Amino acid sequence: MTRILIAGYQHETNTFAPSPADWVAFNRGDSFPAFVRGRAMQDQLTGVNIPIGGFIDEARSRGWQLLPSAWAGAIPSAHVTEDAFERISAAICDDVRDALTHGLDAVYLDLHGAAVAAHCDDTEGELLARVRALIGPDRPLVASLDLHANVTRRMLAQADALVAYRTYPHVDMAATGALAAQLLQRRWTLGRREALRAHRLPYLIPLNAMCTQMEPAQTIYQRLVELDREHGSMLSFCMGFPAADIEECGPVLWGYGPSESVAQAATDTLHTLASPAQQWRQQLYPPAEAVVQALALAGQSSRPVIIADTQDNPGAGGDSNTTGMLHALLQQGAGRQFPGQVALGMLYDPASAARATAAGVGAHVDLTLGRSVSTHTGPSDPPLHGRFKVRAVSDGRCLLKGPMMGGLTVQLGLSACVEIDGVLVAVAGGKKQMLDRELFRMVGVQPEAMRVIVVKSSVHFRADFEPHASHVLVAQAAGPMAADPGELNWQHLSTHTRTRP
Repeated sequence: MTRILIAGYQHETNTFAPSPADWVAFNRGDSFPAFVRGRAMQDQLTGVNIPIGGFIDEARSRGWQLLPSAWAGAIPSAHVTEDAFERISAAICDDVRDALTHGLDAVYLDLHGAAVAAHCDDTEGELLARVRALIGPDRPLVASLDLHANVTRRMLAQADALVAYRTYPHVDMAATGALAAQLLQRRWTLGRREALRAHRLPYLIPLNAMCTQMEPAQTIYQRLVELDREHGSMLSFCMGFPAADIEECGPVLWGYGPSESVAQAATDTLHTLASPAQQWRQQLYPPAEAVVQALALAGQSSRPVIIADTQDNPGAGGDSNTTGMLHALLQQGAGRQFPGQVALGMLYDPASAARATAAGVGAHVDLTLGRSVSTHTGPSDPPLHGRFKVRAVSDGRCLLKGPMMGGLTVQLGLSACVEIDGVLVAVAGGKKQMLDRELFRMVGVQPEAMRVIVVKSSVHFRADFEPHASHVLVAQAAGPMAADPGELNWQHLSTHTRTRP
């Protein structure tokens, strides 16, 4: 029976962000499942919309025997610590060594592709190289990647095949794991590595411009699928994570084919479509302007207006604790115009969440919400001091049901909904990007009943929120994740890569 070792390592590193990802971050279980190893890993992740879940399902359908190793994930932040990466790498490599003594045919890794450690700029390339050194040149090694991977030459060289998500919001994570299994089967069928062709774009794409529900990405990825059908190729386009100060940060597209001509024809066609720089420009609003526009639009529709607080997105390195949008809502009287129908979440503030929970529903409590943090434009807005009414409390355990990570249970610790001047604030004891409406419901907020909703997210919220919204605006309140990568103080980026399209 075909025996395949499966493992995973997920982190998106914003090297400009304030908080590192240490070993504790990979064991919290707030945004990703906590570190898990062995059979428990396979049992826990089967059926979940993440790549390894899709690979497991596809492997079972093909009759492959799986050898579960370790899976580790932490919410995006600053650098992975050396200790955390070496623990994760050691666990996976030890399991590979053990599997080799009992029979091993291939290895599959569920990777992000944009993880930077304190001692290593390209941790996925390093992990792939370590596994390759153990299994030798002839055993297949395949991996799936996030659409935001900063794909390096080393990653492409060490893996037999890599394949990335084709959606942002990432609703196709499990489907991408299944594609990785298909690439593995193609590798065995051909008896060698497929031909590879790759292109790097010479500029950084802003995160908010990458959404595949909007142009130009929507058409580009539709064409990618069509090209695969036409050529028999397997194409990927990683738009990159534009907040990692490493030489090879930036967009890369590549493709595999049974021959050099197939790989080149498909990949060159995709490159022609994706490469014009001007198509990737974006529209952003200052906080006050975003709120004024949202209030005007909300008065014309029964469905909520969504404002993305993109620069404090905890899915891109923010800590989800800045207050710029909260101050803007209060200054513009949003809660007075629509009392109890304006909400913001999730605000990461464990101390305030614990105080509100202890006070209980209906109580009034004095709180200092949020923090002022260092950003690329200076300090963010000050914390908000005020007297709040506790509307709901929760233990922070939430089963996600939306298109992105449906089936996954997250643990956010003590959480609460507090109200000030008609504005509802979802306060959590753990960090989680607002990508699923269940996170609001966890603290008693019904998103569909709101008129204005501020989400600490950049694009992922669109999968579950946008179908129920009247409009979406993107606000540029001060925060650690620069919406415009041209504003960052780059030190190590390749001189061939522009910071703006």
